[in-house]
Amino acid sequence: MLTNWIKKIRLSHSSRYNFFSVRGLFATLMAISIVCIASSPAYAIDDYVKRFLKVTEPIALDLDGQGQTKAFTPGDLAEGKELFKTHCINCHVGGTTLQDPRVSLGLETLAGATPPRDNVDGIISFLREPMTYDGSAPSFWCRQVPDTWMPQEQIEKLAAFVLRAAQKAPGWGGKASS
Repeated sequence: MLTNWIKKIRLSHSSRYNFFSVRGLFATLMAISIVCIASSPAYAIDDYVKRFLKVTEPIALDLDGQGQTKAFTPGDLAEGKELFKTHCINCHVGGTTLQDPRVSLGLETLAGATPPRDNVDGIISFLREPMTYDGSAPSFWCRQVPDTWMPQEQIEKLAAFVLRAAQKAPGWGGKASS
């Protein structure tokens, strides 16, 4: 469409006018692009992430329970929040678990699961193959999330959001925050 518009200018106007019109069009498109990029969610810090998760810069979260960490940006956590809203919130409002209120997404509860789910990889392992809280049998309460549905990068952001919310969000998991 833009190419056709430029061709029409070339055909219908002198070369001097054409140069200024194309240059003006280019400047206008650049200005619009800058405004769009500056106001996009990727560059703005999500208010929930900033206010309740207390993240304005990249943070390191426990990756595997063995001392390894991984950095997540405010944008990563905002994307994780959106994934949580899309796929998890029906059963886990505010980090509670509607099917079994005794097993929330609170930090203590995640840590007490077998295997522990208080790190990014632990949450991902659970989502890839949901097991009961004691790890003795498959859980049918939570949907299995295969890699074909949610690639590794996305599921890491979802897990990071859940972990950080368990650490910082007021009332997450049905308990007062620290």
